[in-house]
Amino acid sequence: MNLSSKLLEDCVNAFATLPGIGKKTALRLSLHLLQTGTDEVAEFCEAIVKMKDSIQFCKICHNIADEKTCSICLSPKRNKETVCVVEGIKEIMAIENTGQFFGLYHVLGGIISPIEGVGPEQLNIDSLVERVKKGGIKELIMAISPTIEGETTIFYISKLLKEVDVKISTIARGVSFGGELEYADELTLGRSIVSRVDYGD
Repeated sequence: MNLSSKLLEDCVNAFATLPGIGKKTALRLSLHLLQTGTDEVAEFCEAIVKMKDSIQFCKICHNIADEKTCSICLSPKRNKETVCVVEGIKEIMAIENTGQFFGLYHVLGGIISPIEGVGPEQLNIDSLVERVKKGGIKELIMAISPTIEGETTIFYISKLLKEVDVKISTIARGVSFGGELEYADELTLGRSIVSRVDYGD
């Protein structure tokens, strides 16, 4: 891309590093900022820096939070007896958009994948087991993408909790095997949560 300004080119290249942003979209965004008032651009940049510097991870569920504990864990309206176990933060957003789940969450931070060098020790599995053993949780819903790695992760966690009195269920197979949870449509995902089945049945 031949541009007459090195400064504009640097801005385009910076935007182009974001996922899903090609050079043409990056140029459009850069030109938009160029034509925007200085105060608005400053506010835009400040919001990004503030998010990066100040955002935290919930000490209970590992979701993103503004404080030490996220708003979902703090909400008195949530069902504290049911915890939905997910791979990442994007899955929480997808499930919340369905409006079908009213319990709590636990973010694993990924799934067990020996090929990629990801073992249980790299994930938030110990804190999940600790949460369950403290008592009060009656059901874990494993809302994990139904891949081989996802199934391995569910199996591993269920083995750790074999002696604990907690029901372990998985989302119904409205989400196809090998599918990514975050890309499932809201209706299918919502029905999969509501129609969950006991793990091992």
